[in-house]
Amino acid sequence: MILTVRSGFGLSIGLNPAWAGAAALMWPVIIAVLGGYDRNEVGVGTKDIGAVLRAVVYLIAAAALVRSVFNADGIVTLLVVAAPVAAGVSLVARLGARRLVHRRQYSGALLRDVVVVGSLEGVRHLVEVLEREPYCGLRAVGVCVPRVDVPEGRRLGLNVLGDLEDVAGTAALAECDGIAVTAGHSPEFLRRLSWSLEEMDIDLYVHPGLVEVAGPRMHLRPYVGLPLLHVEQPHFTGWRRVVKRATDVTLTAGALVLAAPVMVVVALLIKLGDRGPVFFTQTRVGLDGETFKVYKFRTMVRNAESLTAQLKSRNEVDGGVLFKLHDDPRVTRVGGWLRKYSLDELPQLFNVLRGDMSLVGPRPPLPAEVDQYPADVHRRLLVKPGLTGLWQVSGRSLLTWEESVRLDLRYVENWCLSMDLLLLWKTVGAVLAKRGAF
Repeated sequence: MILTVRSGFGLSIGLNPAWAGAAALMWPVIIAVLGGYDRNEVGVGTKDIGAVLRAVVYLIAAAALVRSVFNADGIVTLLVVAAPVAAGVSLVARLGARRLVHRRQYSGALLRDVVVVGSLEGVRHLVEVLEREPYCGLRAVGVCVPRVDVPEGRRLGLNVLGDLEDVAGTAALAECDGIAVTAGHSPEFLRRLSWSLEEMDIDLYVHPGLVEVAGPRMHLRPYVGLPLLHVEQPHFTGWRRVVKRATDVTLTAGALVLAAPVMVVVALLIKLGDRGPVFFTQTRVGLDGETFKVYKFRTMVRNAESLTAQLKSRNEVDGGVLFKLHDDPRVTRVGGWLRKYSLDELPQLFNVLRGDMSLVGPRPPLPAEVDQYPADVHRRLLVKPGLTGLWQVSGRSLLTWEESVRLDLRYVENWCLSMDLLLLWKTVGAVLAKRGAF
């Protein structure tokens, strides 16, 4: 039996319910084969998102094969229309589920318990990272360090469960889900540890020793029987930048159309508030150290700059050159409301259209900040600053200077289009939750 479905655009699709049902069943199967349901990947990184996008291509290719073999008219046309819709629904559902999972993880639930193994300095660093970023899905329940460092580890407040002599036995007694090994161990140690875990339901995680380098840049490749970690160079030029720019222009143009009524209302509120200027402009530093004028809705009194020196002693940002106050007396009543929902940032969409900024990137710094940058922090200027970024979805004004720099450098080293789209999605939740907005 063939059903003919007519769309509102005059497109006719001959539909065999059996083939349609088979395609619907194949959709989750293809995603599963591509690793979209892997427990270690879901909610971490972008592999599960990529699996959904690749499933569209595979499903349409499979439909073309079925069409050529079984002469199943209409199935290719159907899936060309239906597969992207299914992908869109799947992505929205996954991103929504990811937000719920991360929220639970921040509250201490849905975490896998691990024992951290390595040198005293290595385990301290990894424990700090796991405590700071629970959305990675791991929780350090204890550590194993060299026997000579056990007393010092306990003095530093670490939960030292044992030394490096019987890590597997210690992990079994701790009833943990995995062992996380820091960098610097010999191949023999790792090989024997992996052998000792073969009969246990305990996963082994090995830190590669590379800081702030994400999975998409790392590939395990066998060379003369020896597995080596191939680390790709970060991409700052070429077609990726062209695609990023095209995405910026397309999404920004649509956002300006949708935000135009809101921006008109905001402008009127600011003008009626104190009869002062609607916009605030400031010099910021962008790509390759070039300066530009950033646009914002004015949220402070007109003489705010002259009051800054008087308030310096009350700065709530630890370290660096950032200046933030939770109850800043310079902020107007309308300005406080605008900042709470980040509406003061909307004029920066024009900066994005002009090419000064990107939708996603590091926070645009002041020239005075750049003058005080250490050499490595200048890497923030290798990409365009962004309207949002890792700093925006990780706490905004609640971050210390060091945390802000660390997140910006992580973005610079690992940026890709899928990360940008994920951060744009997370920005919506961060803005609605009003985390760190003041």
